[in-house]
Amino acid sequence: MDRDTEESVSPTAGVRRLLRRIPAFGGRGRETAVLLLKATLATTLAWILAHHVIGAASPAFAPFAALMMVEITVYRSLLRSLRMVGAVLLGIALTTVLVAFVGLGPVDFALAALLALAIGRWRRLGDQGTQVGTAAFFAFAVFSGLNDTGELLGQAVEIFVVVLVGSATGVTVNLLLLPPLRLRGVARAVTSLAGGLRRLCEDIGETLREGHPDRDTAEEWRSRTEELARIARQARETSGVAWESTFYNPRRLFHRDRLHVHDHDRLIDSLERAIHQIASVARSLARGREEAPSPTPAMTARCGDLILAVAGAWRVLEDWRGSEGPTWDPPVERFHEAVERVDRCERELEEACRAPDGPPVDDPGLPYGALLLEASRLNDELDHVDEVLRASVGRSR
Repeated sequence: MDRDTEESVSPTAGVRRLLRRIPAFGGRGRETAVLLLKATLATTLAWILAHHVIGAASPAFAPFAALMMVEITVYRSLLRSLRMVGAVLLGIALTTVLVAFVGLGPVDFALAALLALAIGRWRRLGDQGTQVGTAAFFAFAVFSGLNDTGELLGQAVEIFVVVLVGSATGVTVNLLLLPPLRLRGVARAVTSLAGGLRRLCEDIGETLREGHPDRDTAEEWRSRTEELARIARQARETSGVAWESTFYNPRRLFHRDRLHVHDHDRLIDSLERAIHQIASVARSLARGREEAPSPTPAMTARCGDLILAVAGAWRVLEDWRGSEGPTWDPPVERFHEAVERVDRCERELEEACRAPDGPPVDDPGLPYGALLLEASRLNDELDHVDEVLRASVGRSR
């Protein structure tokens, strides 16, 4: 086997290639690679400390605990660490008491398992409740190998110390080595949601400019709003993770100009409300087509112009990439200009509907009343987004 072939199959060569490729990874690929490396480092350090420094009889507890601490955010690592330490302490303490006063037989194990699993359902332990049973089982196995019950307490203390060392190692690695700051995810969520709204509004606006849509087309638009509502819920979850990632995170000291997660959340609120308003427009168009004659082409064209103007505003948000850079740089002026265009289209539609020869806005069989109402609400949301962007820039200065 030649040298190149040996290097290609060498495990260390594979690791080196992975390290070289990490900067080229994007999005989830990079996050996964970093998480794998952090988990490897944390578990290795925990094993070295437990086995070579402390000389523990059961060093495997340390890397196990360290692995559980390398979490998606520093806050979750700290919270999980506290819960896990508490769960492990309960499991070890329970097993120690039972072994000391009852014994190490099969019935004793069954009793320990029953009690540990019952305690693990305590809500305060959260997702770490299962660790009560895990710690109890491991401790029972370790205690079964002891020759003298006098060593029981010392061994229990050692296991707990090893778990503390592992947990502290995992939290420290997560805290100091590229602690996750999930700001790009929420920025992408906002632009993705704005893009979905932009595409839907463009489809509606262009169709209205050509004439009144048929019922099936309007129903399809309504179905698309349901999918957008699902994306909005995901965006809200992403925003929650981003906000959580700033807690106790030292990297926030270097990103003061872009820590506007709360503003992202407010943008998602407005986008979500806009989705409901577009859904109302789609329902009105579908119902109006079935119950009454088609509106005049001139009026539907005006409605289309309004929806297209709204789409233009969402395009500004969709094209925004400043939130992923080193500073917070929202498109304040461009968005304000887009909102002014929507204002003009809304006034023109309202004037046409209120004119003496205008369509009957109070007729439920025609979509004009609903369109005027939803146009006003959409305009309110756009104004709210405008205010959020302007206020956030003011706080950055």
